[in-house]
Amino acid sequence: MKKQFSLNDRLLIPIILTVLILLIGFNGFVILNPGQAGVISILGKARDGVLLEGIHFKPPLISAVDIYDLTVQKFEVPAQSSTKDLQDLSARFAINFRLDPLLVVEVRRKQGTLANIVSKIIAPQTQESFKIAAARRTVEEAITKRNELKQDFDNALSERLEKYGIIVLDTSVIDLDFSPEFAKAVEEKQIAEQRSKRAVYVAQEAEQTAQADINRATGRAEAQRLLAETLKAEGGQLVLQKEAIQAWRDGGSQMPKVLVMGGKEQAGVPFLFNLGDVQQ
Repeated sequence: MKKQFSLNDRLLIPIILTVLILLIGFNGFVILNPGQAGVISILGKARDGVLLEGIHFKPPLISAVDIYDLTVQKFEVPAQSSTKDLQDLSARFAINFRLDPLLVVEVRRKQGTLANIVSKIIAPQTQESFKIAAARRTVEEAITKRNELKQDFDNALSERLEKYGIIVLDTSVIDLDFSPEFAKAVEEKQIAEQRSKRAVYVAQEAEQTAQADINRATGRAEAQRLLAETLKAEGGQLVLQKEAIQAWRDGGSQMPKVLVMGGKEQAGVPFLFNLGDVQQ
């Protein structure tokens, strides 16, 4: 029995050593995939130098590697501010960013995890950047000049996050809201503008109608003047004949009450009499 126990002890020790060697061996290397960066911490202290994609050696058992994603990250962040005319303005931004590979060690030392980066750095800096952009214009300008508002916001946010090792790639304004009081004012203004445009249209239409009447009256006057000159050249008799014919037509083609008698040889005033008197 004693001999068998001694043999088992001899086999157990090499097995334990083999397991320890394998454990230490596997724990002494780390593999990083493309788009990842790692920071080695030895006994809780971050070591200088960023680990990029590939296989890397690390001190076994006493070290750990924090891995960060260097690909594009997207988070939606709300923000509120007051405009230059002291109107409340709220927005929601979608921010695309990534970490600067050269500053990952500083990110690890100062911010820690990606969740801390979003909550402690990106969210408050987004709020401050939006305040800077909104304070430069009125609420109406913030709506009508949305691209300029976004450009000011992008510049302020990029400048603020750059020192934290965060590279802003793009931002999008998902939503832009203003106070109910301003919404009501905008609606009333639009109604007033529509009424004003309607009044201008009616005035222009009346002016065109009046001008048309003037043109027609001018045309009639000119036609009468030309007719008078023509009849004057031919003699007054033609004027009376034309008037008699027109009166006959206006009366419904009935026999006129006033009849003009005269001829070419009569140079004086034509003879007029009332047929009604003759019938009586």
